[in-house]
Amino acid sequence: MSQARPPAAFSTIAEDDNGYLWVKQEDFRESFCQDLPEDEALVMAVTQKAPKASTFGDEITDPAWKSKPSWYQVSTQDRMIDPDNERQMAQRMQPREIVELDASHASLASQPAAICDLIDKAAQEVADA
Repeated sequence: MSQARPPAAFSTIAEDDNGYLWVKQEDFRESFCQDLPEDEALVMAVTQKAPKASTFGDEITDPAWKSKPSWYQVSTQDRMIDPDNERQMAQRMQPREIVELDASHASLASQPAAICDLIDKAAQEVADA
């Protein structure tokens, strides 16, 4: 999926000698969290947690979304995952709701109220079931 629509910021990702993927610090804000203030982006850049490159090839045999209710949030300005890939993943999951936010990859930080609203709604629906 990502090969067909690679992320806009793909060129800013670098693999280290141990197989971890890092967003280049000088490109971090523009690539990962362009909707956050510079000081917040700097903190995120210097404290980022890099995933192993091998993670992206791992096969998951029993994803939770196949047996549990799910909700999905698409970041329409995401440069780390193409928004159309996010939409495709969401459709595959058949979530109870899809929310689209005009947000970067860091939507949790840039739009916390909208994210909390979605989590609250999901928790309430599960509690009511």
